[in-house]
Amino acid sequence: MPRIADIDAAAWDACANPDPATLDPFLSHAFLNALEEAATVGPGTGWMPQHLVVEDGAGALLGAMPLYIKSHSRGEYVFDHAFADAYLRAGGDYYPKLQCAVPFTPVPGRRLLVKPGAQAEMSEKLLAGAAVTIARRLGVSSLHITFASEGEWRRLGALGFLQRTDQQFHWRNQGYGSFDDFLATLASRKRKAIRREREEATRSGIEIECVTGSAIAETHWDAFFAFYMDTGSRKWGSPYLNRRFFSLIGERMGEHCLLVLARRAGRYIAGALHMIGGDCLYGRYWGAIEHHPFLHFELCYYRAIDYAIARGLARAEAGAQGEHKLARGYLPETTYSLHWFADEGLARAVARYLEAERAEVAEVTELLRDHGPYKKSQTCE
Repeated sequence: MPRIADIDAAAWDACANPDPATLDPFLSHAFLNALEEAATVGPGTGWMPQHLVVEDGAGALLGAMPLYIKSHSRGEYVFDHAFADAYLRAGGDYYPKLQCAVPFTPVPGRRLLVKPGAQAEMSEKLLAGAAVTIARRLGVSSLHITFASEGEWRRLGALGFLQRTDQQFHWRNQGYGSFDDFLATLASRKRKAIRREREEATRSGIEIECVTGSAIAETHWDAFFAFYMDTGSRKWGSPYLNRRFFSLIGERMGEHCLLVLARRAGRYIAGALHMIGGDCLYGRYWGAIEHHPFLHFELCYYRAIDYAIARGLARAEAGAQGEHKLARGYLPETTYSLHWFADEGLARAVARYLEAERAEVAEVTELLRDHGPYKKSQTCE
């Protein structure tokens, strides 16, 4: 399908989020459609929608894949530039390629969105096979399924997809009743450091405001977008999202949006956008127009933990990369992606590289967990 708007929203969501308890807002029809309607993906962006669906004989949706034809490797967060460079030196054209992903969103989750039931396993195999068939038919170099679930990673690996791993930092709720309960599980030095950071973050008369649902007004989005553009322009050169996108998600899925805003002297100076899922708070974007020590940690990490504890959420995810999150209670978690290459020589070379990379990721993840902030007697699985 060239546009997600051409797919029935209720049918897509029945495949993407069949269980409200584990709802992933990024897989929702509303989120993916907002990206397209705001023209952050589509013509001229290097992300051309090519969504894939599987239907039964009566035309009912059994499964779907958020799929895009890519002319670059930006906005993916699973970096394949080395593969592209190697293939170019060998005389091949790496772009275009096919990408199964949520654009600009390094959040792990299901990617082959099959409806639960007796046909789920077959639907998943049909989607995977159809994606490879489309890649061959289009003549693209490769197919990439990024930030997949561990189950998909294992099942598609058995079908011949190359397997890649990486890591992120997530916070796990161990049934804490308060932020102090969480702090009590940390080593003394780490506990004191976090308390000091939280105190310093709100000095200079800074007030913190959390806004969600219908309470989010366009003035809030205006302020946040200014922060997003300022920080994004320095970080990426050209931020991926535009102002209209934020209005659309606020309008259509505001109950899944949490804005944590900092105000000083009567004006907003910094903010973080989190997305609320069924059992998880997802940290997404941060920005500021004034620098204040530790304000970033307060808005992005500590307020996320506060919110997750207050609402009994199982975890908080802090986005891609950043070993500084370790000292704030976020431990490394393995992330998964799958890859298929049309060129057998490139496939063999990448397979050798990924084997070594997986071993290194596992070793580093274990090392980081051993050096986490928790008391040695405290487990945080």
